[in-house]
Amino acid sequence: MKITGTSTEEWVAIPREAENIQWLGDLPRGKAELWALVLESRGIPFRMERSGHGLQLLVPAAHMAAAVDELSLFEEENRDWPPLPRSIPPHSDNTLSTLSILVLVAVFHNLIRLRVWLPGKMPPDWLAIGSADSEKILQGQWWRLVTALTLHADSMHLLGNLAIGGIFIVFLCRYLGSGLAWTMLLAAGVMGNFGNALLQPVSHESIGSSTLVFGAVGLLAALNITGMRRHSWRGSFLSFAGAAALLALLGTEGERVDLGAHLCGFASGAVLGLAAGFLVERFGRPGRLSNVLLSSAAAFTVAAAWLLAVG
Repeated sequence: MKITGTSTEEWVAIPREAENIQWLGDLPRGKAELWALVLESRGIPFRMERSGHGLQLLVPAAHMAAAVDELSLFEEENRDWPPLPRSIPPHSDNTLSTLSILVLVAVFHNLIRLRVWLPGKMPPDWLAIGSADSEKILQGQWWRLVTALTLHADSMHLLGNLAIGGIFIVFLCRYLGSGLAWTMLLAAGVMGNFGNALLQPVSHESIGSSTLVFGAVGLLAALNITGMRRHSWRGSFLSFAGAAALLALLGTEGERVDLGAHLCGFASGAVLGLAAGFLVERFGRPGRLSNVLLSSAAAFTVAAAWLLAVG
């Protein structure tokens, strides 16, 4: 209980009909303490007492008019503060389209393994022209940053990436929408491959969509952080720590694991995820047309990269 003023004065409760005051009668503790701070800052004596299931503020009768004026002004100035977070629409139901793209990756792998090519032409050495060759990337063959994401050493390599990555990619596409999600995934894969090319010796060469897969892990971790930051920094830290643990568990074991690519993909995804989370929170998810345009741009980028590779 908080009491100021003298005990000989007549104390009266803030009246129910006070203008602009939203809580009339019993006050929640938080609101009562906030109003008490307002009165105290203006030098108005007050008393806080228990009343029903809440609290009640009383002031000397001689100070009632001043107290009501100050609280009314405070409520009017803070009526729409803090602003409500932007309403984010429900998750997109695009699981089928997302899985269809993953199936296309598998089909492409089988076609190049069968050495299917146009009549009258020799099929190219897909791994040679499309791998993430550090030396050639740094010499300007940027398309390798993209084409390497669509290549796999063997069927087990492909199935591992599809099985693990498919889970994260489905969740990501449902949260961001397919167009924005695949654009961010492609960007994370490209950035991850470029970062790996900078870090590795010039003789380094790699293939596989695992860079993109761990980009998806980084994206989801960052999106979770942006969603939790107003509630709990501890929750944000745990989200990132969980993603890092997943990276350590899935991305560091195996004979031919490219740890640099996994780390760079994860870091790239985390950076892009923070940007995507901010944009979605501020503007909402992309609409249908925007998703179509973003998806088309991502598909065009992959097709253009392969045209340059085989040209």
